[in-house]
Amino acid sequence: MIAEDAYAEVERLTRQRARNFAYGIMLLPRPKRRAIAAVYAFARRVDDIADGSLPDEEKRALLEQLGRQLEAPPGEDAMLVALADARQRFSIPAPALTALIDGGVQDTEQKRYADFDELRGYCARVAGAVGRACVAVYGAEEPARAETLGIALQLINIIRDVGEDWRLGRVYLPQDELVRFGVGEEDIAAGRLTPAWRELMSFQAERARAHLADGVTLLDYLDRRSAACVGTFAGLYRSTLERIEKNGFDVFDGPPSLSPVRKLRVVGGALAR
Repeated sequence: MIAEDAYAEVERLTRQRARNFAYGIMLLPRPKRRAIAAVYAFARRVDDIADGSLPDEEKRALLEQLGRQLEAPPGEDAMLVALADARQRFSIPAPALTALIDGGVQDTEQKRYADFDELRGYCARVAGAVGRACVAVYGAEEPARAETLGIALQLINIIRDVGEDWRLGRVYLPQDELVRFGVGEEDIAAGRLTPAWRELMSFQAERARAHLADGVTLLDYLDRRSAACVGTFAGLYRSTLERIEKNGFDVFDGPPSLSPVRKLRVVGGALAR
């Protein structure tokens, strides 16, 4: 498979599976846009394996196989072909990609997190690593800021996806904080919108917002179009968090959606920065 065809496939996947993400990368010049789509397609592959219905042992075997494929000729797999070309053009660091796989493996082995330190380590693998991979494409030597931004977005994902994660048998909210705020897993199972639940989730939201404020300092180190792209991601996630807060942290029946008009306003704000 030639790189052009492979890039077309990962861009199609991004438009289909990550519509919010696509709003950001459409602001990039074509070479960067294609490379970020390749990174997304790789991360999507990891997530699809980790969140799939196979037994955990089989998931781990597939993730380990994917790790080996990173170092082998890509063959006819469009995602691997596009990613190999993007790695060559932009020096995407291999440790960021292997960290993503490690995060996927962790999802097959660990379903609860004792405290935020444990959770932050997980977030650094599954989302901070995406930031470290993408910042090489954007063209800035700021992996720490990119990692912090990725962690912030993952913390918002955790708030947004409580119900979905529960159905997968996972609770990412730190166990010590559940105890501190008086929320039990039976409350999550029943979708109870108690005052304790709202206090717990307000605490989670403030922590996510603090990470987001630190992470968006990355924009000061990017060229205008890359900054607009990253600013769009951050703005869309910020809007999602605000919507969740406005709804009283009722996240048990699925994530909130942003209207196309709202998304376009976020894009416009990122461009005007």
